[in-house]
Amino acid sequence: MKERIDIFLEQFREQLPEYLSEISRHAKANNVPIIGRQTGDLLRYILRTRLPEKVLEIGTAVGFSALFMKECVPSAQIITVEKIEARYTQAENYFKKYDKDDRIRLIREDAADAIDELKSAGERFQVIFLDAAKGQYVSFLPNLVEMLDFGGVLVADNVFHGGTVKNSRYAVTQRDRTIHERLRGYLRAINEHEQLESMILPVDDGVAVSKKIKQ
Repeated sequence: MKERIDIFLEQFREQLPEYLSEISRHAKANNVPIIGRQTGDLLRYILRTRLPEKVLEIGTAVGFSALFMKECVPSAQIITVEKIEARYTQAENYFKKYDKDDRIRLIREDAADAIDELKSAGERFQVIFLDAAKGQYVSFLPNLVEMLDFGGVLVADNVFHGGTVKNSRYAVTQRDRTIHERLRGYLRAINEHEQLESMILPVDDGVAVSKKIKQ
């Protein structure tokens, strides 16, 4: 049923520019994770309704999502963070080719360090897209909320971790228990956070959307 619905909805989906389709095909061929189509639809809707001046992305990969967000909001400035050298280099090459108006700033650094530095610099964002190390989401949260403007939206991708987040900790392998517990901790934290109104959506591998409702 889900597959049939996806096929049906494809006729209503805004198509990607050809260069983004090419990046998507190349990423999938090389087993580089990028945002799913449903996640992209949700992110596009959030961006076009919120119309942010500045967006922060944690987890650039090869740059697909940053370029996608740039297409969604032609006036937004995007800061994106990636620490893996090969992915950073590929993203840098794509940005040089397709970000002709230099609206994307790429930072090569560990996400926690970059977040600390951006907060210390007084950076503010209207949309933050979190798509990095899943086990670090909960530790990133306080600084991300602080940098988020009132009314801003924090989007966290892949919060179901392949569906395993719903399982008992004893039903996941021992090596995955830490990330399992931390992802559950993130979902509890956003649900209980007094500054956030959050919802967790069964979109692709799970997307958590949090709006800042209190300063």
